[in-house]
Amino acid sequence: MPRPPARRPPRAATEEGLPPPPFEGIPADGFAFLAELAASQDRDWYAANRARWELGLRDPLAALLAAVADRCAAARLPLRFDARRGLFRLHRDTRFARDKRPFKTNAGGLLSRDGGKDRPGLLYVHVEPGNCFTACGFWQPSPPVLGRLRAAVLEDRGAWRQARRALDGAGLALAAMDDALARLPRGCEAARGTPEEALLKQRHWILRPPLPDALLQDEAAVAPVTEFARQAAPLLRFGWAALEG
Repeated sequence: MPRPPARRPPRAATEEGLPPPPFEGIPADGFAFLAELAASQDRDWYAANRARWELGLRDPLAALLAAVADRCAAARLPLRFDARRGLFRLHRDTRFARDKRPFKTNAGGLLSRDGGKDRPGLLYVHVEPGNCFTACGFWQPSPPVLGRLRAAVLEDRGAWRQARRALDGAGLALAAMDDALARLPRGCEAARGTPEEALLKQRHWILRPPLPDALLQDEAAVAPVTEFARQAAPLLRFGWAALEG
């Protein structure tokens, strides 16, 4: 009697257009895969271990982000997940890079207002052994977008300070990035000596708390990631209002 064909493991919406399965945690083997990939950086090794990437990282991360998006929608926070656009590729673009390693050593995905990577204002989840984190805000905004964000602070400092107090109350602080300007940008000189001076020198407006590896391996991770999005919402809403005003 012929054996029945083996059932194909469930896949995320990235390939089949289906919703991801419920989030049950990122398996420990997903973290092991990333550690081994970092040590190998070999295309043949990746081809032999591709199923570990798909089932141990890509699909669970999609499930996590989809679950967070559902809870954000229930809280009327407009952050969507699109599995086809919101997950980052594992392959690096090495065409113009000195570093020719073919693979990243982390997995990442995001929510935005339309689910894509190019819409300003996002929630991001980063999976990397010993360096997991979530981030929210405006990362690498284009010069016109950054200019409008800065102008909004100068034009209505009361609105910005109200948003900042809400972030402070949640224990959230904007990350100080290494590429901040040494001087205030042109047009922002009036902020010299004010609490907004450091902010206006930043090229990114981002909140970035760490996530324990163990938390992401548990289905309970959906709640704290969603709560972080809710707490970070004053930054997003201030920025979105600035860009739409």
